[in-house]
Amino acid sequence: MDTDRLPGCYRHPDRETGISCTRCERPICPECMISASVGFQCPDCVRGGSGTGHGSAANAPRTIAGGVVAADPHLVTKILIGINAAVFLATIALPGLALHLELIGRYRELVGGPIEGVSTGEYYRLLTSTFLHTALWHIFGNMLGLWFIGGPLEQALGRARYLTVYLLSALGGSAVVYLLTPMNAATLGASGAVFGLLGATIVLARRMRYEMRPLITMAVFMLLLTFAPGLNVSWQAHIGGLVTGALVALGLLWPATGHSARNRKFVQWGTCVAVFLLATALIVIRTAELSVLT
Repeated sequence: MDTDRLPGCYRHPDRETGISCTRCERPICPECMISASVGFQCPDCVRGGSGTGHGSAANAPRTIAGGVVAADPHLVTKILIGINAAVFLATIALPGLALHLELIGRYRELVGGPIEGVSTGEYYRLLTSTFLHTALWHIFGNMLGLWFIGGPLEQALGRARYLTVYLLSALGGSAVVYLLTPMNAATLGASGAVFGLLGATIVLARRMRYEMRPLITMAVFMLLLTFAPGLNVSWQAHIGGLVTGALVALGLLWPATGHSARNRKFVQWGTCVAVFLLATALIVIRTAELSVLT
């Protein structure tokens, strides 16, 4: 399966799209898609049926090179939810585990004990912390957001690019947290990555000329919750993840037609590398700052 590009519209192969007909599941571009009671349908299905139910092609197994493939468009999202749930259960079974995985710049566990944290070389905390959660309500809220935002985005981007957005958003959110929070403040949670998926979804919707008002309303509501007093939410992770996800999506969704298509792959992965290097630069700056402290 080619995950380096969005599928082309079945009527206009040179036009990439993240939307499929709800009946026959063929990819359709904005010009071809026709609003239905649920989702969009292609012109052929609208002409050939009543507009309800699925066409016969929708129930047929998908094939690649003659082999039957049971494709799950939300596979990566389910795996990520499973990993988060497994880590949450592990931290319940092993209460001290979270102390070694959470994001913290620098702290001394005991008086006279060793100094630990990201600034002492434990860079894995920047990602492991994004799979940790403090309570059942915490993981439930983040996984609910991951399912409803991430599932459709995975189907639109493909697994490889979707996972790239998720991991870079998680790293970007952690980098901003590391840079802007006190060195001994512990931070954890998948919300930075989820906000990154939201940022990427907004970019995709703008590119595909979808109705933007529901997404903008959702983003504003989530940002209001981020800055609401008393909720103890890491605004640094949310803003860092949101901006990172949007930047990565801008590169991955580079137009595939016209003159801009010639260097498309370079722009796509060059953007990912640039975002990674930017996050790394923030981490290096903060580490250098904390390293001079006794």
